[in-house]
Amino acid sequence: MAPPPIQFDRASGALEGANLWERTAALALATGAKVSSHFSHRGYIGCANLLRKALPSRNIAIKLNEDATFEFPYGDGYWSKLLDRTYHYEDELELLFRHSSDVDYTLLDCGANYGYWSVLVTSRPFGPHRAIAIEPSSDNFAKLANNAYINGNRFETMKCAIGAAKGTARLSGTKHEAFSIASGANGGGEEVPVLALDDLLDDGKIAPGGKYLIKLDVEGVEIDAIKGGKKLLAGDSVIMCEEHGNDPDHTVSRYILEQTPLKLIVYDPCSNRLETVSELSILDRIKVSTHVGYNVFGTSSAFWQERINALNASTSRRMQ
Repeated sequence: MAPPPIQFDRASGALEGANLWERTAALALATGAKVSSHFSHRGYIGCANLLRKALPSRNIAIKLNEDATFEFPYGDGYWSKLLDRTYHYEDELELLFRHSSDVDYTLLDCGANYGYWSVLVTSRPFGPHRAIAIEPSSDNFAKLANNAYINGNRFETMKCAIGAAKGTARLSGTKHEAFSIASGANGGGEEVPVLALDDLLDDGKIAPGGKYLIKLDVEGVEIDAIKGGKKLLAGDSVIMCEEHGNDPDHTVSRYILEQTPLKLIVYDPCSNRLETVSELSILDRIKVSTHVGYNVFGTSSAFWQERINALNASTSRRMQ
């Protein structure tokens, strides 16, 4: 039987159920996250994963808020940054999720990994809202299903990838946060089913006419995913997808801006606003680190554009 997880409360900083060595490791992981935040956490994942090899094999359960618990293997390099209580994961997404707490929307969490955003969006401080967490990797899906279970099975899970059309693909990669079907049937890894976003409508998983926030963390197939969601994206939907810091051509944003009817919206950390842009040069300033991703937004919905304008107005008032 697996040992019970270590417990960490981000609000209070309380760490429970850890032995002395595990407590020392927690301090090292939190300190490393805080120090490396000054250079976009470069090197942190590798160092944390080295430390993990010296730790007993067990999970840590992070209390994200009073109604959200997120569990992952202790020492995991990608998620251990949460031990730094000043760290905010994808704060541009949190900005929109928090401001949309009163909207009746469904989160489509594509490439959900272990389900961080599905856990949060379905919690009381964020709504709560319906969420469908979609993850192709068998290893990741087991951890995603566990996070659904420990949060009362309040969000749905689907084991598949998102692409341009229904089919199958090969999932490749060595890092759990970067598995990809970008190599198609020749990827050489686990064979996984593929759905298009519009299949969720056609198959009755979601209803036409609803409001949707769609997180596309699909590692290189963002454009294919957008192509497969034309019907869904014509309604009251917002896509949130990653611009890779090492892509000077801003390929995903360029596609949204030049090849779709969607408005391109970019989070500007200088103004703490979601700016609607028609010129990609703003990304030259925003994408300062080549080893991280930056989320951009696309929508053709008047409703969501009005909500984003209201969000920006409230942000401006708070800054005055």
